[in-house]
Amino acid sequence: MTTKALSRTTPLTVISFALVAAWLVIAAFPFLWTLWGSFKVQADFFSKADWTNALRGVETLRETGSAFTGQGYYGAWVQEDFWRAVLNTGIVVFFTVIISLTFGTLGGYALARSGKRYAFWILMAALVFRAMPHITLVSGYLLPFFEWNVWGILPTTIVVLVAINQPFTLWMLHSFFLNIPKDMDESAMVDGCTRFQAFRHVIIPVMWPGVITTGLFSFLLAYNDFAVTSMLLSEQNQTMIPAIASFLGSTQVEGNVMFAVAAVVSATAPLFVLVMVFQRQIVSGLTAGAVKG
Repeated sequence: MTTKALSRTTPLTVISFALVAAWLVIAAFPFLWTLWGSFKVQADFFSKADWTNALRGVETLRETGSAFTGQGYYGAWVQEDFWRAVLNTGIVVFFTVIISLTFGTLGGYALARSGKRYAFWILMAALVFRAMPHITLVSGYLLPFFEWNVWGILPTTIVVLVAINQPFTLWMLHSFFLNIPKDMDESAMVDGCTRFQAFRHVIIPVMWPGVITTGLFSFLLAYNDFAVTSMLLSEQNQTMIPAIASFLGSTQVEGNVMFAVAAVVSATAPLFVLVMVFQRQIVSGLTAGAVKG
C-alpha cells in the first residue's frame, strides 16, 4: 500500500475508532454511574448541593464511616426480600422461553415447509398480534382471570407472556428455517428418518444458533417486562422490574431510592454475563442466512 493510500486511510480509521469509543462511553455511562452510586447513600448520589458528592462520598463517609457502603444492597435483598422477586423472575423467564421456543420451533418449521396458502395467513395473523400494544392484550385477560380466581399467580403471567412472545418466535424461527434447504430434510428421509427424526437430528443441529438467538430475545422480553407483570401479579409474586418500581414509592408513599438503585444493578449485571457467554451463538444466529446446503 502506498504512502498516499495510508494517509487517506489513517484519518478514517482514527475517526471510526473515536466514534466507536464515544458510543461505548455514552452507552455504558448510565450503568457505570448507577453501579458507582449503588455504594453511596441517597444524600450523596442525589445531592442537589454538589454533584461531586456522588464521587467523593462525603455524606456516605459521615453516615457510615466509609466512602462506600452496601446498605442499598442489604436493604433491597434482605430487608425487602428482593431475592423473592429474582426467584419469581427466574421461574417466569424459564417457562416463557421454553414454551415459546418449543411451539415456535415446531410451528416455524411446519410453516416453512408447508406449501399451503394458509401458512401465509397464519403468519400475517401472528404479525398483527405482535404489533398490538401489550397492554391491549393484558386488559383482555384481566376479567377472565378474576372470574376464574387465577389472578396474581405466576402461571397466568407465563401464559400471557407466551401469547405475546409467540408471534415473534414464530416469525423469527420461520425465517431461519426458510434458509435451510429442503434437500436436507429429504435426504434424511431417504436414509430412513421420519419427518420428525429429520427435524430433530438434522435440522435442529443446523438451526441451533438461530434457536439460541431467538431464545435470548424471548428471555429479554420476559425478563424486562413491566406492563404484564405489574398488572397480573400480586405483591407477593412480583418479578424484579415491578419490585424495583415499588422501591421508588409513589406520591402518597415514601420509597427508598437507594434500594431501587442497588436492585437495578443486580438486575442488569446478569444481562452482561448472558450476552458475553452466548455472543458467538448470537452472531451466528443473526447471520444464519448464509447457511448453504
